[in-house]
Amino acid sequence: MMNKITLSLAVSLGLGFVSSVYAETTEEKVQRLEAELNALADTVEKESSSASTPSRTKLGGYGELHYNNIDGADAKIDFHRFILFIGHEFNETIRFFSEFELEHSIAGDGENGAVELEQAYIEMDLNAKHAAKAGLFLMPVGIINETHEPPVFYGVERNPLEKNIIPATWWEAGMTLSGQLSNAGVSYDAALTSGLAVDATDVNIRSGRQKVSKATAENLALTGRLKYTGMPGVELAGTVSVQDDITQASGDGVNGAVLTEVHAIVNKSRFGAIAQYAAWDIDIDTAAIQNKDKQDGYLLEGSFKVTPKLGLFARHVGWSNTAGTDKEQQNIGVSFWPHENVVLKADIQQQNVAAGDGDGFNLGVGYHF
Repeated sequence: MMNKITLSLAVSLGLGFVSSVYAETTEEKVQRLEAELNALADTVEKESSSASTPSRTKLGGYGELHYNNIDGADAKIDFHRFILFIGHEFNETIRFFSEFELEHSIAGDGENGAVELEQAYIEMDLNAKHAAKAGLFLMPVGIINETHEPPVFYGVERNPLEKNIIPATWWEAGMTLSGQLSNAGVSYDAALTSGLAVDATDVNIRSGRQKVSKATAENLALTGRLKYTGMPGVELAGTVSVQDDITQASGDGVNGAVLTEVHAIVNKSRFGAIAQYAAWDIDIDTAAIQNKDKQDGYLLEGSFKVTPKLGLFARHVGWSNTAGTDKEQQNIGVSFWPHENVVLKADIQQQNVAAGDGDGFNLGVGYHF
């Protein structure tokens, strides 16, 4: 009797469950399942979109460690530069870029290093071919002043032409217009910026960099550059920078100055060649330092890629910051790239007496990302 009651109860419950399921029509069930699938698809799409959309804030940087063994001086090892890039895209046409540097590993009172802000500017696209930027930025002159990450140039140390004549790394505050003049690879840069403030007693160009640190801005500088990159592996460029008073002070006998720089870069197959010339013409009234009115130099470099990862180079640089004192330096060396953004370098250096007679060798490791 008990078994019959149990069986009847089970059948009743089963029929009740089946009837509740079939209370939802086939059409309603299809609509419900479609709604659930659509909701699931929306969730997956949102999560996938969120994961694949790149951040508008970018981080990068570069660094280089040097070992220098030069006659007449103690051998030195130095983490010369550690740099961080931070950039942000506000939208498709407005962006921010900055470059923050620690030199010589440690900065502070009595230390060798320095903490510097080399770039911090806002750039805005005016249209598809022209853009404007305002803030603190690297000057549009020379070869390595704007692009000086270690993997992109030969030699452990930066060459003396761009150190002592241009003078890299050189940044100012102001505004720039840049763009393409044609579809044939001709571009331009026009900048109105703060200028140098050299000491009127020695007219040392490199020491005249104010680095936008409470910089005197009595006399601004106007700089223009034209560049041609219309042929693969070829860059031709020329820059003129004009400043009405290079000391930022009147009545000291040192007045206006004009910097002219031209260069040609050719990379074809495994071969590379660079020719560069830069010169300052300075209006100097004081007889004692009139031998500083023309400061110029040139660079010739050839390179050969033995393999895509191994390159050889030879370079000759001549320069003068004082009339009658012609300095020369030669380097031959090798670069090895275990990765395209990582480089190991070595070079042998020779100088003439005027340049300090600094013969020896340099080793380096560098990276950028």
